[in-house]
Amino acid sequence: MSGGFRIGKIFGINIRIDWSWFFIFVLVTWNLAIVFGQLHLDWGILLRWGLALVGSLLFFGSVLAHELAHSLYARSKGVPIRSITLFLFGGVSNIQREPEAPGQEFVMAIIGPATSLLIGIIFLLIGGAIGTPDVGAVPNPGFLLPALGPISTILLVIGSINIVIGIFNLIPGFPLDGGRVLRSILWRITGDVRRATRWATWVGQVIAWLFIIGGIAMAFGVRLPILGTGLIAGLWLAFIGWFLYSAATQSYQQVVIQDVLEGVPVSRMMRTDPPTVTPDISVDSLVYEHVMQTDDYAFPVIEEDHLAGIVTLQDVRGIPREEWSDKTVNEIMTPLPELVTVTPDQQAAEALERLTTRDVRQLPVVDDGHMVGLVRRQDIIKWLQLHSDSDIEKQE
Repeated sequence: MSGGFRIGKIFGINIRIDWSWFFIFVLVTWNLAIVFGQLHLDWGILLRWGLALVGSLLFFGSVLAHELAHSLYARSKGVPIRSITLFLFGGVSNIQREPEAPGQEFVMAIIGPATSLLIGIIFLLIGGAIGTPDVGAVPNPGFLLPALGPISTILLVIGSINIVIGIFNLIPGFPLDGGRVLRSILWRITGDVRRATRWATWVGQVIAWLFIIGGIAMAFGVRLPILGTGLIAGLWLAFIGWFLYSAATQSYQQVVIQDVLEGVPVSRMMRTDPPTVTPDISVDSLVYEHVMQTDDYAFPVIEEDHLAGIVTLQDVRGIPREEWSDKTVNEIMTPLPELVTVTPDQQAAEALERLTTRDVRQLPVVDDGHMVGLVRRQDIIKWLQLHSDSDIEKQE
């Protein structure tokens, strides 16, 4: 996820908050304040909202713990973790590559829901242990929450929510944790990660459609077991279903991309003769003698047979037209120390990951200080278009 901002690090992992998180944080706080108000009519507004705020922080702290469990296990197996992002639907770990074996996938997937369930059980046990309700003062002895104090109430409510989250994530709909557990089992049976992903994706898409249909039915007044009814709840369930459907499709596409690019070096798809420029030419010359003469977006800058940097159309756009004749390429280019480069024998999948991470269109291919080519995002996409369909047919 590209939006939002970094708030810190835990165990060396960047923690980020997406802008959509603020919406769900306010919504969770508002819902908790209403619940506390309904349970404890004698609580004042400051107490209700204060505990609701604390409850929201505990809730998202639990979500963070869930994702940290995924990330720390993945990192212990040598899988790079870029960051964890809290967003509208909870949290997501930015894991850089797929697990290498089905057993590794199973543990990595199951450890998140297990963490949520464990947190939920601990909260429930502590909340129940410190709560000493006066049963005789409760109108309905079977429902004791109204007789509990603030700490017990908040622990029991957030504990229950964690239990629900743990169970929900075990639904076998890819890419939920339960769907990844399913994929690991199918992977073990078939020995084919792409086929296992495809089957798990189908299950995930079916579950997503059930969510969408169920949500629409709820919005029109149909009462579903456990879920109930209502316009807002129905629309939210349908929205979750749409998100799961999109996530399942995208996750399968990522697996296909990784599979097609596996074992393919950058040298197979790089351009060995990209147009280059020298650092001393003017921006005016760059535009009229190079940019306008080709369809290229970026030009490596070569000085004394070595790569000095790269200049792009974006760099040119940042210079006023009247300064083009006075500015040189050396003044506007991105210098070599700031560039991300690859070597000819590096994997194309790694090059694509770097292109995506840095949000650039091309990477210089450097060997022993000399530029030997340029690999562009469009070159990798063309390779995928030429190979992915035939490879998928072979798997059928």
